[in-house]
Amino acid sequence: QSVSSKQRVTGLDFIPGLHPLLSLSKMDQTLAIYQQILTSLPSRNVVQISNDLENLRDLLHLLAASKSCPLPQVRALESLESLGVVLEASLYSTEVVALSRLQGSLQDMLRQLDLSPGC
Repeated sequence: QSVSSKQRVTGLDFIPGLHPLLSLSKMDQTLAIYQQILTSLPSRNVVQISNDLENLRDLLHLLAASKSCPLPQVRALESLESLGVVLEASLYSTEVVALSRLQGSLQDMLRQLDLSPGC
């Protein structure tokens, strides 16, 4: 079955979009949000991606420590409180949008890392 492009799903504002300028702490926060979203999805296909995000966050922390700018701990985010309701209403759309935006965010982060971002 195909999904109509005219169909709109609301309530996905908590999924981070693209950011032109990212600091190391913003990158870590963004990865943490995606990790929380992915671990909330029932699909087993995203478990490895979530584990990879954890590894990326560990590498970001090492990079930040090497620049003498330790990253603050990321707290559970209030914006994800409505995630359960959104997942019930549009599970497939949430997964597709999250993975698509994650891909774009990772590409943004790669570009930023080439420019040696600040803390």
